[in-house]
Amino acid sequence: MAAIPSKDTAPEIAVRKVAHSMGLRFRLHRRDLPGSPDIVFPRWGVVVFVHGCYWHRHDGCRFATCPATRPDFWAAKFRANVERDKRSTNELRRLGWRVGIVWECETRSPGMVECRLRAFGLRPERI
Repeated sequence: MAAIPSKDTAPEIAVRKVAHSMGLRFRLHRRDLPGSPDIVFPRWGVVVFVHGCYWHRHDGCRFATCPATRPDFWAAKFRANVERDKRSTNELRRLGWRVGIVWECETRSPGMVECRLRAFGLRPERI
């Protein structure tokens, strides 16, 4: 698990490319915000987390499988991840940020990513 990167993952880079192509400017991994969001759009008051379907338990996703070995350990680990995500999201909302989540499986289509970003209220003036 130590070899799994937490920053600059392929799904995160895919979202950043789409956001940049839309003319959106952003900051990365603001450690002064709860949960250190992957992408922060300060101008719009929006933070975006790019969640891996496996680690953050995307409901109904085929990539959110559970290993057959040590199921109790993995269930506790996944549950802790989801609870931490909820705490971070609630704290960010309490601070006045709008929170968006883009799932790893959604990053396979740039059109889907753009649709998700627009749904979070990110609409640049120029396109």
